[in-house]
Amino acid sequence: MIHVCFSLHDKTGRYSKFTGTTILSVFENTNSDVTAHILHDNTLTQENRDKFIYLAGRYGQIVKFYNVEKLCAEKLAEIISLAPDSVKYGFTVGALYRLLITQLLPKDIDKIIYLDSDIVVNLDINELWQIDISEYPLGAVPVYLQDKNRADGLRRMQTDFDLPGLGFVKDTDYFNAGVFVMNLKYLRGAEEKILSGMKFRSKHPEFRMFDQCIWNYCFSTQALKLPTKFNREVFKVRTQDGGIVEKKIYHYTANNSYWSFGMDMSDDLNRLWMNYFTKTPWFNAESIGHLYETISQTDIALKKSMINISAAVSGKTRAFIAFEKDVNVLVEIFSVHEDEEIFTAKNDMPIQNFINAINASRGEKIFFILLPNFPFKILTDAGFIEGKDFVNAVNFLSAANGVQMDSYPFIDKM
Repeated sequence: MIHVCFSLHDKTGRYSKFTGTTILSVFENTNSDVTAHILHDNTLTQENRDKFIYLAGRYGQIVKFYNVEKLCAEKLAEIISLAPDSVKYGFTVGALYRLLITQLLPKDIDKIIYLDSDIVVNLDINELWQIDISEYPLGAVPVYLQDKNRADGLRRMQTDFDLPGLGFVKDTDYFNAGVFVMNLKYLRGAEEKILSGMKFRSKHPEFRMFDQCIWNYCFSTQALKLPTKFNREVFKVRTQDGGIVEKKIYHYTANNSYWSFGMDMSDDLNRLWMNYFTKTPWFNAESIGHLYETISQTDIALKKSMINISAAVSGKTRAFIAFEKDVNVLVEIFSVHEDEEIFTAKNDMPIQNFINAINASRGEKIFFILLPNFPFKILTDAGFIEGKDFVNAVNFLSAANGVQMDSYPFIDKM
């Protein structure tokens, strides 16, 4: 029996579809018997629970549920007390449930594969299950290996990730926490060590990569390094592999369609996720209705935004931020004047550079940002006001002009 595990917090009732899609991708490609263990809380509705049961039954597999709020109430409260800032960085309390695996799962399970819900398993999971981790606490894929050029990967460790950037973890040891093979026999004897990792993270709330920070702090030097085929970042496939889909485990790593999944079905990675999703019980008339409603609301919001921005621009100079390849489109669509500044961006440019540029001209300029899937929340968290300090310019351009809007929110609302 292969054991796979998931963490689920679903306050809207619509996140379960992502977990369900990952589980279906495992069942669809695996010839062995599989038990899916779902660590959840009281946000799991009976309707979604029934869908998980139906899905497992359809494939002749097993699903088991563990309500962490009932089974580990005291321990969960302790963990939450050490992680009061999780929401600030886009993590839900569900990210913490994996820390309770050793206490929740039956003691006769010595090994488990943990998967995030933004994963598609496009291979037989038995390939991963057969890897021997008996001498290791866990197996995971080092992040720097996502880049074909080793130097680029190591540079990314220094600029994008807190622990290696500040010297707490070696660049080559830092791993992604979206896919683990976990040696539960080993980890049941390391609960104090995991607790020390939680306490370390609580002392460093500036470290953004939350539970990934904890696992790396505890086990980066002891983890078995797995090949990238077992946790391949979709963003890197699009930018380095020509978007070609192979027999791998794909990780759709962020809440936007540039790094994750979107509605453009000419993209094979979007199509891969959608092909699995449409086979789940969550793809139904109701999900299509939610999609239509979201599109309608987006259209209305865009029209209102155009009116508000017309007023906001009055008395200010426009400035623009765009990728170099989009500058010509930008100039044409916005009729950019010679005295209006254009900042060209690169994919790996630190977010602080954008914050510094906007801050330097605050109150004098309004920045039109033409960067697909730019994390605008980081700007608002930094105190900038949308419509006053900056504008999501992508929303004003159509795909026909060479720029695609972020369609992840449409999938999220389905």
